[in-house]
Amino acid sequence: MSARRLPVYILLDTSGSMRGEPIHSVNVGMQAMLSALRQDPYALESVHLSIITFDIEAREYLPLTPLDAVQLDEIQVPQSGATFLGAALELLTQCVARDVKKSTPDAKGDWRPLLFVMTDGSPSDLHDFRQAIPKVQQLGFGAIVACAAGPKAKQEFLRELTDRVVTLDTLDAAAFSGFFKWVSASVAVGSSSAGIAGSVSLPPPPPEIQLVL
Repeated sequence: MSARRLPVYILLDTSGSMRGEPIHSVNVGMQAMLSALRQDPYALESVHLSIITFDIEAREYLPLTPLDAVQLDEIQVPQSGATFLGAALELLTQCVARDVKKSTPDAKGDWRPLLFVMTDGSPSDLHDFRQAIPKVQQLGFGAIVACAAGPKAKQEFLRELTDRVVTLDTLDAAAFSGFFKWVSASVAVGSSSAGIAGSVSLPPPPPEIQLVL
């Protein structure tokens, strides 16, 4: 009998404006998040991670993979380009439908998945974004957290997706590493409380992250 999985989906903005220090900081933050989670026995037992990146297109950067098997290459950013967050949400619905095991009378399925979305702008494909939102909300996520990173990020669009929106004022390494540390703490809480039905209560964010209520 294999342990029940906690699927964790991370959607990362890789549009042109993330070039340079921002994407470097994201790469560093992701590695820090991975090593923090790997030190958590609950997370190691249950967490499976998937990463979807989006710029001029959305792509499954890392298919749902057990935490101990995740190998992350440096995430690259194109020279310039749009922020197709709607396409990323559409791809997410396909991945969740394919990956997440539902409970059956004979076997328990996966825990309710967690979703983290990080963008430094606003959806270029607003119509698709709005069309994808109800589909995503029907997928039964235990928590959906959206991060508006930097001064150009539009939190009002993210609030259409979830009432859990956090902001980062800057796109530097300290802010991103704070965000990914908080994500790993949230995932760790989710993996240890995965047996509790309902949504996951998130730990308080570090000082560089503002929770928008």
